[in-house]
Amino acid sequence: MQASVAIFAACLALGAGPADSSLSINAAKVANPISPLMYGSCIEDVNHEIYGGLYAQMIFGESFEEPPRSARVAEWSGYGGNWSAKGSEVSVLADHGAKLVHDRSKIGDGTVSCDVRLADAKGGNAGLILRVSDPKIGADAWVGYEVSISASGRHVMLGRHERNYKLLAEVPAKVEPARWHRLKVELNGNSIRIFLDGAEKPAIAFEDPNPIGPGLVGLRTWGSDASFRNLVVEGSGGKIEPAFQPDPRDSQIRSLSGMWEPVTDGNAVPSLSWDDALPFHASHAQRIEKADGSGAGAVGIANRGLNRWGLTFRKGKTYVGHLHAKQEGSSGNLIVALQSADGSRTYASKRIGPIGAEWSRLDFVLKSSETDTNARFAILVDAPGKVWVDMAYLSGTGDELFKGLPFRGDIARALQQEGLTALRYGGSMVNAPGYRWKTMIGERDRRPSYRGTWYPYSTNGFGIEEFVQFCRAAGFEPIVAINIEETPQDAADLVDYLNGPITTEWGKRRAENGHPEPYGLKYIEIGNEEATNAHYLERFKLLYEAMRPRDPRVEYIIGAWWEYKNPISKRIVEELNGKAALWDLHVGGDNPREGAAVDAMVRRMRELVQQWAPGTALKACILEENGGHHDLARALGHAGILNAAQRHGDFVLIQCPANCLQPWKQNDNDWDQGQLFFTSSQVWGMPPYYAQQMAASVHLPWRLESQVKSPGDDLDLAATGDEARSTLVLKVVNAGNAPHRSEINIEGFGPVETRADVLQLTGAALNDRNSPEEPEKIRSTRSSFDQAAERFYYEFPARSYTILRLRHR
Repeated sequence: MQASVAIFAACLALGAGPADSSLSINAAKVANPISPLMYGSCIEDVNHEIYGGLYAQMIFGESFEEPPRSARVAEWSGYGGNWSAKGSEVSVLADHGAKLVHDRSKIGDGTVSCDVRLADAKGGNAGLILRVSDPKIGADAWVGYEVSISASGRHVMLGRHERNYKLLAEVPAKVEPARWHRLKVELNGNSIRIFLDGAEKPAIAFEDPNPIGPGLVGLRTWGSDASFRNLVVEGSGGKIEPAFQPDPRDSQIRSLSGMWEPVTDGNAVPSLSWDDALPFHASHAQRIEKADGSGAGAVGIANRGLNRWGLTFRKGKTYVGHLHAKQEGSSGNLIVALQSADGSRTYASKRIGPIGAEWSRLDFVLKSSETDTNARFAILVDAPGKVWVDMAYLSGTGDELFKGLPFRGDIARALQQEGLTALRYGGSMVNAPGYRWKTMIGERDRRPSYRGTWYPYSTNGFGIEEFVQFCRAAGFEPIVAINIEETPQDAADLVDYLNGPITTEWGKRRAENGHPEPYGLKYIEIGNEEATNAHYLERFKLLYEAMRPRDPRVEYIIGAWWEYKNPISKRIVEELNGKAALWDLHVGGDNPREGAAVDAMVRRMRELVQQWAPGTALKACILEENGGHHDLARALGHAGILNAAQRHGDFVLIQCPANCLQPWKQNDNDWDQGQLFFTSSQVWGMPPYYAQQMAASVHLPWRLESQVKSPGDDLDLAATGDEARSTLVLKVVNAGNAPHRSEINIEGFGPVETRADVLQLTGAALNDRNSPEEPEKIRSTRSSFDQAAERFYYEFPARSYTILRLRHR
């Protein structure tokens, strides 16, 4: 009896039942080396990775270049975009998914109708959104149905959003620009019928097998200037005809730069003006006026950080800042303060001055008396007169910074903890015409603003030099992308500025800007996702020939799309042979089985590169692994891509998923894929963060020959080892929905220690992710396994990434 119990226990330890999969590793056969730069990330100022994120500047809208907001629409909540109510209409400028949701009009079954007018045929679409719940800023940041019309595509469309987008139906229609069209939608359980312009027959009749439940009614645009009127909602609660009226509380915001809010203390009334007459910086400054007889108390403006999400001040912490100011008829002082969101509590304040008739910089230090994660920074005037302010700056000190540099300490340290080895500063950001490196150096307050790819009022407080400074301080290898339309002279000067001795003109300029030692930048990417054409090829050669003599150690990366069927790709390989070191291959990452697709893509790329230029040293890097998710599925997809890249480790030298960072609930577009999330007070990893951390923590320099067999090809394997053959690491992705008990056979390694280290990432569902309330819902775990040997069994859980670290006995 005791023997039977012992045998049963042993079976449990090994994972009872027959194996359905097999892993075979030959530790004596090295397949290829693996670059230590496999564990990178891609960062750019998309979705506020920099401003509002890594950059320690707490104020968002510091340059006062954002135009005044339109007044809010009474009884409506806006989620992005510039909405304006006038008369019986409400209008919105073209935006990537701006929404306006009525606070009281709930619809389950019933009818909703509205007049919609598209300004022209250039844009995308606009229309109604129905059964809306959980709306936030962002194109797909909501749940509900979309019913839209398009003048450019001339169609009527029905879509479903559940923090993503799915087109349900689309039909041609006579949609004309600058003309009012009547949209009517009948909802009845799973039935959705859409009528256009009073037609008796529905343009779309659709039955949703999994209908969205009751929710609010709203309006939405996707890339179109649009207007709306005559909204009627008829449901179980009766008939409602919501009005479009400006909120009377917002009279002051029409004269105030858009990221700021008016402030009154007591019964004083401010007079504000967004002023373009002789600003300190760029095109506008903000005027604050307190008139004689305007009432007792102070008036002014306040900033609550990124998209007004609330600043964080901590008790006992010191905050430093400055602003530029001038005055007319004023006593010559300003008050700066750290306050609660409504101004009812002041945590620190200081009177600064004197202010003259000409622009001057005023510095201040404030120590917070309390902790508040939803606070504001206020600039106040308490005496009659006019004061102009421009270029305001506020940041933490001490451990709230990273090594004394202007970077958020908690974010920077979390990236180090992720195990990153490389960081790319590039993406569509660099394609903006105003993105030029010489506008990013020198005194920050004097650097010009520009219309960025992702934000039209971008400033240059954080630029290429700050990025390289951060990487050097954090221990990451920096990779910098530049605009392909930089002049050859400016491109050459960039190399001197970053790498040249102080005997060069631009090396001397670097020293004058506070950094006498060269940065030693190794990688420069020319462009980002550029059209694969003759123009790109010529620009690459022109810039390369200018930069190369300044520092031959720099390696250059091709930033055009890899299009293997495009004949220009062959020309690029042939003509840049010996010039370009790497071609940047961009891949998808959302699918848990993405590794197999990337494996095939890289294999084909490698074959063609060698076929077109035999013996070439040109290799590949993956500087953008893109997707629209940050959940467990994306983590498994990333782990699979890492395995694929390592299987081609002598060809793929760098791997960087995007996006490195993302602010919680502030996503502006479809790239909802941050690895490290943050608010103004909190930082936490998403599942892909932990997948990267796991892989980086067990890096070994050699990939070993291996094979894997599993039902449905669910398992993906990369096996790695060290020089001494003392450690063997198995990285296994199970993309399937069932566990797989696997027989593992190891040759050429010798005796294996019975105790193995286990790192594992798994979850109940592929869409599981973390949140501020549950920041570690999905994270990696560490454990041990005590049945390792040259041949043993291990069960890989469903939807998992598992790393087994084995040691020689």
